[in-house]
Amino acid sequence: MNAPIVDPFQGEFPETIEEYLQHGNMKCIAFNRRGTLLAAGGSNGTCVIWDFETRGIARELRDKDCTAPITSVSWSKYGHRLLASATDKSLTLWDVLTEEKIARITLQQTPLHARLHPGSPTPSICLACPLSSAPLLVDLNTGSTTVLPVSISENVNPPASNSRNKFADGTPPFTPTAAAFDKHGDLIYVGNSKGEILIVDSKSIEVHAVVLIPGGTVVKDIVFSRDGQYLLTNSNDRVIRVYKNILPVKGSGEEIRKISNNNNGYESRYDKLKANGASCLVLSCELSDAITKIQWKAPCFSGNGEWIVGASANKGELRLQIWDQAGRLVKILEGPKEALIDLAWHPVDSTIATVSVTGVVYIWAKEHVENWSAFAPDFVELEENEEYVEREDEFDLNGYEEKAEEVVIDENADIDIETSDKNAVFSDLEDSVDEIDFLPAIPSPDAPDEQPDKCLESSSKLEDSNHSGSPSSMDAVQNGQAIPPASSPMEVDNSTAEDPAEGPNSKRKRRLSAKGLELQQAEKGKKPTTKNKSNGKSAKSTSKQVEFANGNSSAVDDEATEDDEINIDS
Repeated sequence: MNAPIVDPFQGEFPETIEEYLQHGNMKCIAFNRRGTLLAAGGSNGTCVIWDFETRGIARELRDKDCTAPITSVSWSKYGHRLLASATDKSLTLWDVLTEEKIARITLQQTPLHARLHPGSPTPSICLACPLSSAPLLVDLNTGSTTVLPVSISENVNPPASNSRNKFADGTPPFTPTAAAFDKHGDLIYVGNSKGEILIVDSKSIEVHAVVLIPGGTVVKDIVFSRDGQYLLTNSNDRVIRVYKNILPVKGSGEEIRKISNNNNGYESRYDKLKANGASCLVLSCELSDAITKIQWKAPCFSGNGEWIVGASANKGELRLQIWDQAGRLVKILEGPKEALIDLAWHPVDSTIATVSVTGVVYIWAKEHVENWSAFAPDFVELEENEEYVEREDEFDLNGYEEKAEEVVIDENADIDIETSDKNAVFSDLEDSVDEIDFLPAIPSPDAPDEQPDKCLESSSKLEDSNHSGSPSSMDAVQNGQAIPPASSPMEVDNSTAEDPAEGPNSKRKRRLSAKGLELQQAEKGKKPTTKNKSNGKSAKSTSKQVEFANGNSSAVDDEATEDDEINIDS
């Protein structure tokens, strides 16, 4: 099927790898609400925050108590706090501005994912999904935990579990369970190994509805769109399912309680919960690869919720597939031969950030093509140069052209540079005056350059040689001895072309013109000459020294030598 014909606005998704970010070995990433900051967790327990506009490192959060790899990072609503979960079973809450550790607690199991409560500007409650236990609601201030139900039987009489299938501490085994807050944190959607989605009240921890997933397999991921109107699940049957959220985005907790109170005409509680679930979620489409039947990893929505992306879970390939809301495959992106670990779509732009097993963060962006006709409608691109024929009246001044109306601007009006307009792109337009959009980037130190030091040393040596050489040269002239030749071109330039009164750092003077040289030779011709060849060297050095003392440094050595030879021969 031809995608451009099906969707004429197709193209609001990335197409190629634009660049990459590397700072150690990264394991997970997350954008803030505005997409201006990108947080990543490293294998050494460090959290790095990049300014996504400049690609510079804005923060580097280090905890001396944690050196284990980070499994997930999560931003608070307005970007003031960052939560990091690690393989040492710890949860660490950071203050982004002050780079201080607010809280740190240790769980009984390793948390694979941890998300802060989305309804509070400075949340202290988070949702953690451990490796081998049910999801937990964790209070980071007190350290208390609340276990969420993963099946309906836990609220009724649970069956007796087999002692052979228990861990050493007596807890029953669990398959890694997925869980997610809704947009405002009123409800928690929990997926279990039976292919069910349990809708739980985040305050009373009561199950209000159950949604059955076709296939009945393990639910690995549950992700909401930014506007809260869609939900997707990634199951073990290699299918990504997209659901439409029927509940209101705001006040969903009150609405589901009303639905639960009105549905009372059912024999069993399980039938009632299924009926409630039918009033909460409706299956929209199913996404899969019918040819390769691959498992999917880290699926998510685009910033506007129009596209769904899923990454191949196969080892040795970085492959992304993008679908629209109707379930049509519109793009396949292939990167380097590296398996993918984590993925995040930018909240505003058509940009995707992925993390590979090598720890490199790849930035996928749209390929921009220069379209000059968009700036000048009459612009025509030429494949080769053509001779332009000018019209006779093309550049003539036309006095009858209508002048453009001048825009009246009040220059005395006050300009507000503090208040920012709300961006309609974002789905939540609450007042967020204290939101952190940008952080000052930390400049990376450059490698020390040794060349300036060498230049200073050479200039100091040159200055010492000039000062120490001047008296000895005068003594040599008076004693009739010849001055030894300079040891380097630098010393020749400084001794012949620089004024000793100005010092060794003075600028080199300009060379005389041809007329100036003739006048200089004429002045030299008027001076008495010596015919004794034995005294030629001393006369030559004396003339040089006189010129040097008078500041006439524009003469050149070779020209002076020719003049002296002419005087001697004469």
